[in-house]
Order: sequence, then C-alpha cells, then structure tokens
Amino acid sequence: MPQTPPFSAMFDSSGYNRNLYQSAEDSCGGLYYHDNNLLSGSLEALIQHLVPNVDYYPDRTYIFTFLLSSRLFMHPYELMAKVCHLCVEHQRLSDPDSDKNQMRKIAPKILQLLTEWTETFPYDFRDERMMRNLKDLAHRIASGEETYRKNVQQMMQCLIRKLAALSQYEEVLAKISSTSTDRLTVLKTKPQSIQRDIITVCNDPYTLAQQLTHIELERLNYIGPEEFVQAFVQKGPLDNDKSCYSERKKTRNLEAYVEWFNRLSYLVATEICMPVKKKHRARMIEYFIDVARECFNIGNFNSLMAIISGMNMSPVSRLKKTWAKVKTAKFDILEHQMDPSSNFYNYRTALRGAAQRSLTAHSSREKIVIPFFSLLIKDIYFLNEGCANRLPNGHVNFEKFWELAKQVSEFMTWKQVECPFERDRKILQYLITVPVFSEDALYLASYESEGPENHIEKDRWKSLSVLERNSCKPAILTWSSRLGFRGPVAF
Repeated sequence: MPQTPPFSAMFDSSGYNRNLYQSAEDSCGGLYYHDNNLLSGSLEALIQHLVPNVDYYPDRTYIFTFLLSSRLFMHPYELMAKVCHLCVEHQRLSDPDSDKNQMRKIAPKILQLLTEWTETFPYDFRDERMMRNLKDLAHRIASGEETYRKNVQQMMQCLIRKLAALSQYEEVLAKISSTSTDRLTVLKTKPQSIQRDIITVCNDPYTLAQQLTHIELERLNYIGPEEFVQAFVQKGPLDNDKSCYSERKKTRNLEAYVEWFNRLSYLVATEICMPVKKKHRARMIEYFIDVARECFNIGNFNSLMAIISGMNMSPVSRLKKTWAKVKTAKFDILEHQMDPSSNFYNYRTALRGAAQRSLTAHSSREKIVIPFFSLLIKDIYFLNEGCANRLPNGHVNFEKFWELAKQVSEFMTWKQVECPFERDRKILQYLITVPVFSEDALYLASYESEGPENHIEKDRWKSLSVLERNSCKPAILTWSSRLGFRGPVAF
C-alpha cells in the first residue's frame, strides 16, 4: 500500500521544497516559475500539474498545497471530477485494450494520489459526489491486477474508518452539549446535588494539566486542514466565477475547539468566583497558576492561555482583597510569556522552542506542541487577507498558498501526536460537562464576594440584581443557593 511521509518533512524553512521544479524556463504550460519555484499558474494548468502520468508524479508539497488552496476556487467534488476525467482520458484507463505495461506504470501513481487525498483531506469525502467519483476511479484501477484490488480496498477501509470516527466524535459533542443542558435543569431543582469544585475532583495541578492536554489533543485531531481555509473564504472581485462554491463554512470542528477555549476560560473564572471565603478563592487562584505553569512545561499553550484569560476576566481581576493573599510571582512570569506586545514575541519564541524540542524528541511527552489556537487562526487570516488569491493576469497566486500550506502543515504535524498521559475519566467528565457561570453570573458572584467599589460597579450590580429577579428565563443563579449551586439556570 502506498505510504505518505510525515508532514514534518514536507516544508523546509523557506516555505516549501525548493527542489520540486527543475525547469529552466520562466513559463511552462500555463505555469510561471522563478528560480525553479512555482509562483503562479492558471487554474487548469495547476490541475493538470496535479495529475500523474507515466513519467511524472507531483511532489507531496504540491499535492497538499493545491488540495488545500483549490477549494478557494472550486468545490472539491468539482476538482475530483476533473482529476478523474484527466486520469481516465489521458491515461486511457477507459480502453480495455490499453497497453498493460503503461497501466502497470500509471495505476500505482494514481492510487498514490488518491491515497494522499483520502488520508489528508478525508472530510472531503463526506460528500456523496466525491465518494462516487473516488469509487469509480478506484474500480478502474482495481480491475487491473490483484495487488491493485487489495490496495484500493485498504484505502477505502481506512477512509471509512476515519469518517466513522468523525461521526462518532460529533455525536459525543452533541451528547455533551445536551447533558450540560440537562444538568442545568437539575441544578435549578436540586442545587444540593452538586457541591464539588475542581480541587475536590483533582487536587493535583499537574494531573489536571495532563487531563487538559488530553482534551486539547483529542479535539485538535479532528480539525481538518481545509477548515483553516474555509473559515475565511470570501468572494473577491476576481473570484466571481460560478466555480466558487457556497458551501464553504464547513468548520464545525475548528469552531468546537474555539468554544472549548472559551469554556475553559469561563470554567477557571467560575471556580475562582464561586467560593464564599476569601482564602478559598486565593487557594483556587494559586491552584490554577500551578496548572498553567505545568501546561507551559508540557507545551500546551492553548490551555495555558485559556487559564490566563479566565484569571484576567474582570470579575476575577477586580477581587483585590483576594489577590492580595496570592503569591503572584509565578503568575507574573506566565503573563510575561504570553504578553501580547510585539505581536506575542515571547510566546512565539517559546513556541519555536517547543517545536524544535518536538523535532528532536525521544519521548511522546517531548513531542507535544499545542499552539495558542486563536493566534494561529489570526496569523492565517492576515496571510489570507494580505495577499490576493489571483494575480491581475488571472493566474492563481501560488506563492501565497505555499506559505499558507507551510503554516497549516506544521499544525498537521502537531495534531497527530498521541497524548502520553493516563486518562482520568472522572476529571475529564468534570472539565467537559460541569456547568459554568455566564458573564453576568460571574459579576454577581464577584460583587457578592467583594462589594462594588465605584458608581459604575454599583449601577451594574443593581441592574444585574433586578434582571435576576425579574427575568422569566434567568441566565444567572440565585445567591441564596450559592454554596451548593454552580452555573446559570438557563442560557
């Protein structure tokens, strides 16, 4: 069975493999090169360049880059239809009397291309039109020799397993969401049914950091590379042809991961604002500082930033009497590492260090690199916004897409790391399902702990208290049940 090499070997420090193109000409068959590097080309020429023949197979960097970026101009099923047509017509797969030797030379290459597509962009094949074209071309290949039939069968089985795993993951996310809603109802009727906090569930901050890393890596693993492109697709003035498809916002796994970051931030703030006693709040802050520090040591920068964000939320940061009891030296160091000034220079330096450690790792733990995800999306967004998809002559701006593919391929390497830590179902269940406060509820809890200090805070407290009493669908809790009740009643 054809095997694809790891993503870490795909791109060098310059952005892509500079040995791909050896043509001495600046222009060749609708493709434009400079110093042997492909910079632009017509869409049709780029499609032709994707399809192998007897004497040629595209480099993996090109395959990944084109499959990633082509969806800005056409739907994947349209590209698959064109690829199938070129494979059938150009390689005479439709002719039963075609040269068997030529068939032996070209069939493995076509199968390799299909394998790379199904392995790297499996979610494209949730579309029935994609699957239909794939099966048709695979059938033509499999009709040749027994070896091809086995390889085709293996490729299809692998694809089906990936799609089944995705469906199961989506069902789990939906179940978690419905369970959380049900628990909110339970809390409203039986507030005494839950009186735990995170420390009673897991009193070791190092263990909690490891369980957070489990959640991060699991959710990262289900994000398809194409979601980064589809998240920011907009029609530009040069992209008005009807091949620009409208079903672009297929970014559910990316969005679920961003929602996890927000949930973790609110969970941290909830756990800190919940305790009635000042010393308990201070203890909770110090606990999360230790969790955040261990996340940094692991290379889990996304959980680290979510924890810092939760601790910097206004309902938490305003608790001056609580913070006065906290030893903040370690927190100051963490904040310095994630300081947004100079475009997150300190964080980017730490990320490069973690990435380098991952490349030379001798253990699974050393391989872990979980980037601050919102910043990664921001970087890709500005790369997309800063460069046109097409040049004035109508060519696809492939130089832009090399850089885009470099950033996404690095993420692909990181997301494939298996978590080396032992799973604790009780802790994971708590982190994923325990109800958290809304922003209004956080402010009410904060004011209850340390009263409003100025007119703005007093006015806000009054308005929130009135809203709580009068709302037909309360989004916040009643403070008489504060000791035994977590989270908003309803959203």
